Amino acid sequence: MKLYIKYMVSLRCKSLVEEELKKLGVSSQHVIVDLGLVDILEDITEEQKEVLRINLLRSGMELLDERRSELIEKIKGVIIDMIYFSQEIPKVNYSDYISEQLGLDYKYLSGMFSEVKGIAIQQFIITHKIGRAKEMLLYGDHNLTEIAYRLDYSSVAHLSNQFKKVTGLTSSYYKQIKSRRRKLISSI
Repeated sequence: MKLYIKYMVSLRCKSLVEEELKKLGVSSQHVIVDLGLVDILEDITEEQKEVLRINLLRSGMELLDERRSELIEKIKGVIIDMIYFSQEIPKVNYSDYISEQLGLDYKYLSGMFSEVKGIAIQQFIITHKIGRAKEMLLYGDHNLTEIAYRLDYSSVAHLSNQFKKVTGLTSSYYKQIKSRRRKLISSI
């Protein structure tokens, strides 16, 4: 039985979920806990599931019951994997990529995502691409041209415009933060 858990984002969350399952009498040998997902190799009762749901809510996490909520988490996972963990973002339309990965029509996925999250998938992608660009500027030795290429922007200007829209800062100013941090650290 797979259970999807919203807001399960850290090792501490994983430990908390494991503890809650232990309290319910579920053997740790029959449980695989990953971020956002619990795979229980034995069945649990609806009563146990409800107790787990209530206890997770007290801890700021949410047991996702609806298929829609599970699908939203899968969409977010595909996007985050694509942006943060791929060497290069696929050179196909994001809509085609997401649809292919989940095996569902993009219009259906897009409508559901917007309804549940209150933002369009495209806006979610842009926000995360800019987040990734910020990481690359601060922690990598990449210039803006390389970042634009890696994140599949049509041009450096396009990346710069979106960066300014999302962060309120220019990318060059943001990159200056890196050099200020290095100077501060070296002065210590």
